[in-house]
Amino acid sequence: MADKPVGKVTHYYDKIGVAIVSLNSSVKLGDTLTFKKGEVEFSQPVESMQIERASVDAAKKGDVVGIQTKEPVKEGTEVYA
Repeated sequence: MADKPVGKVTHYYDKIGVAIVSLNSSVKLGDTLTFKKGEVEFSQPVESMQIERASVDAAKKGDVVGIQTKEPVKEGTEVYA
């Protein structure tokens, strides 16, 4: 199960279903991330990721990425890998 914190959701665009995540660890396409806040928790693989509207295969600590999520998330949601 998810054990390593990799970032936190700083914004969520509900119309397009994209979470903006500030990373404190690296993430790459294919990684499975778990989004967790209170009772809400779900996991999904990273299928697409963008930095400033440009698609990337990997992101590192300090990057702010957009990740499409299968469920809505709230600001402050913790992200684990």
